[in-house]
Amino acid sequence: MRPIKLLVVLWLTSFSLLASPVSELQLIGQAKLKVWFWDVYESALYSQNGVYQAGDYPQALSITYLRDIKSADLINATREQWQRQGLWSEQAQDWLDQLTAIWPDIRRGDTLVLKVSQEGVSHFYFNNAAIGQIEPPAFANAFLAIWLSNDTEYPELRAQLTGENTP
Repeated sequence: MRPIKLLVVLWLTSFSLLASPVSELQLIGQAKLKVWFWDVYESALYSQNGVYQAGDYPQALSITYLRDIKSADLINATREQWQRQGLWSEQAQDWLDQLTAIWPDIRRGDTLVLKVSQEGVSHFYFNNAAIGQIEPPAFANAFLAIWLSNDTEYPELRAQLTGENTP
């Protein structure tokens, strides 16, 4: 009888370990990034009430990649976006160093999720498995600004993610 009980507990635990990090949040909007004729990723933004409010956490940004991308390329793209938006600083370099240790290489179909807790702590998930966190709330604001700032390189994507426009 004991082995069966243990198997049931392990089975139930496996579901919670694989549960989506956004399962407790509501969808705000979705968007696909296309550059020229390449599909790069599909993204979705979530919040506690399904409404976007800058800096109102918890929030989550989920990105499912539609092509293979090296982690170094993601790091460089993050740097370029922060520089483009005037968010570059020594602190940003520290964050990139942390991201370098967290992010894996991406294969087509992989999903990265940033879930920002109510306290502003940024938790990263790779295919629903926790892979690391960055604590200062300023990181969450700067990272999400890549997609959600009025200065984003992709305003149409921002409008779809924040629920201003539907695709």
